[in-house]
This record gives sequence, structure tokens and C-alpha cells, in this order.
Amino acid sequence: MRRSSRLLVWLGLGLAAGGVAAQDLANTCHASSSYDITLQDSGVLFDRAAPAPMRVELQHGTLRTDGVNVKLNPENQDRLALFERDLDVLVPKVRKVAQNGVDVAAGALRSEADGMGLTTATRDEFNRRLATHADELKQRIARSRSSHDWQGDLATQYANQIAADVLPLLAADLGQQAINAALSGDLQAAATLRDRAASLTTDLQPRLMQRMQVLRPQIEALCPSIRKLASLQQGVPGADGRPLRLLQIDQP
Repeated sequence: MRRSSRLLVWLGLGLAAGGVAAQDLANTCHASSSYDITLQDSGVLFDRAAPAPMRVELQHGTLRTDGVNVKLNPENQDRLALFERDLDVLVPKVRKVAQNGVDVAAGALRSEADGMGLTTATRDEFNRRLATHADELKQRIARSRSSHDWQGDLATQYANQIAADVLPLLAADLGQQAINAALSGDLQAAATLRDRAASLTTDLQPRLMQRMQVLRPQIEALCPSIRKLASLQQGVPGADGRPLRLLQIDQP
């Protein structure tokens, strides 16, 4: 089974929707997992469709795989207890980076809009809609407790929904500017504005992604904690006696 980075997608907690591909976290930290992860009141659940073990439950240093309690020696109990503790410490840090990503993306969009000569009404409506979407996304990040919340392309779909709501405002305003330019006799300016409106999404994307690179140092700062989680699981066996492989670190 090909390894995915679903664990890291969840640890990204919506970075993709904030404008940074969640895969960047996996690429930067060279980490991967075939498991989804869910934070529960009683502990942490790792689950996947196949192969076994398909359910791994950690609770205060205890281990249960596919419904079977695993007897651990004191060292491995300590390892798993530290794993849970360190994960609890890491999660709010990741949430903060993800929410910073939303703020950076929203700020980048506002900066782009400020340079378009928009009418006051368009600019105000654009800022209102963008602020609403950003607040909703940050709240969703704050509530998320599982990678199942971001399955498949949900994060990308959410970002596309935001774009579909706010970008037509800009395109319509640019289109009106083109009409005004044509009526004033400036056909070259009218053509330029029409082209700009037509290619708005395509032109914006690379500039926005470039602005998002400001987050890379924050993502890199998470890597030592992720590597430590991977090291803590090493040597801990499941019910079948094979080592757990909840999180893997690949050589860059």
C-alpha cells in the first residue's frame, strides 16, 4: 500500500485551505503516514483501511491494536506516554501556524485587490466577504480534532469555494473599468483590463503562493517535534509483535 501523508495533512490542519499545500509540511519535514489520526478525550486513535493493525489506540501509556490490549514493558509505556504528551504540545503550535496561513492568504488577497483601482463599494464588499471566510476557516481549524475533517480534497474545495465567492467581485469591477475605458476612447486600456479580468485566477495563484513562503520558517520549526514523535514510537510492538509504524521519517 502506498504511504500517504494523511497524518501530516491533519497536522497541517487546513494549511492547504489557508494557501499553503498541506503536502508542504510533509515535504519539509520528510514525514509520512498511512494512518488518519483523531484526538479523543480518552487518548489518540490512529486508523486506516489496511493493512493491520487498522486501529491503534493510545491512552496514557497503554496500547490497544485492533481491539487487543498490548502488554508493554515499562520503557515502552514511558515512550507512548511521552508520545501522547508531545503530540498534545505540538497540536496548538500547528493550529497557530495554520491560522497564520489563513491570515497571510487573506492579507495577500487584500493587497492584490488594493492595486486594482476598485470602487469603494466593491472593495468594501470584497473585504467583508474575505473576512467572513477567513474567520470561518480559522474557527474550523480550531475545532478540528481529526484528519478525517480534511479528507481527500476538502481543503482545496474549501479554498475554491472562497475564490468562487470573492474573485468574481474583482473580475466584475475590472470589467466595468474596461467598459469605462472603452467609452472614453482608450481601447488599449480597455483590452488590458478585459484580459486582466479574464486571467485573474491564473495570474493571482503564483503570486499568492509566493507570498505564502513567509510561513516556511514556521513550518520548519515544527519538524523537530515531528521527528521526536517518530523516534518515540520506534521499537514499540503491536499485538502481532511487529513494531508500530504510525509515523515515518524519510531521508531527504
